[in-house]
Amino acid sequence: MRINCPYCGPRGNEEFAYLGDATVRRPDPAAEDAAAQFYEYVYLRDNPAGSHRELWYHGGGCRSWLVVTRNIRTHEISDVAFADAGDKP
Repeated sequence: MRINCPYCGPRGNEEFAYLGDATVRRPDPAAEDAAAQFYEYVYLRDNPAGSHRELWYHGGGCRSWLVVTRNIRTHEISDVAFADAGDKP
C-alpha cells in the first residue's frame, strides 16, 4: 500500500505508523461518568466495512500526522490530508 503524503509525495506504508480511527475522541476524564465513557472508548468500537478515516504518522519522512481516508476492504486510498490538532486523540 502506498500513501500519498501531501508533503513528501507517494511513499510505502512502511514509512508510516497507524494510530487508529480518526473520528474517535478521547473522553473527558473529569466527567461524572468518565469510567463508563472510557470503557466505551477503549472496548466498544465499530468495525466498519468500506471507507474509513484513519490517523497515520509519517515517522519515516516528514513526521507529519495525516488523516487517510481508506477503504478497509480494498485498501484503496481516496484522500490524504494533514491532521489538525483536533484530529489527534
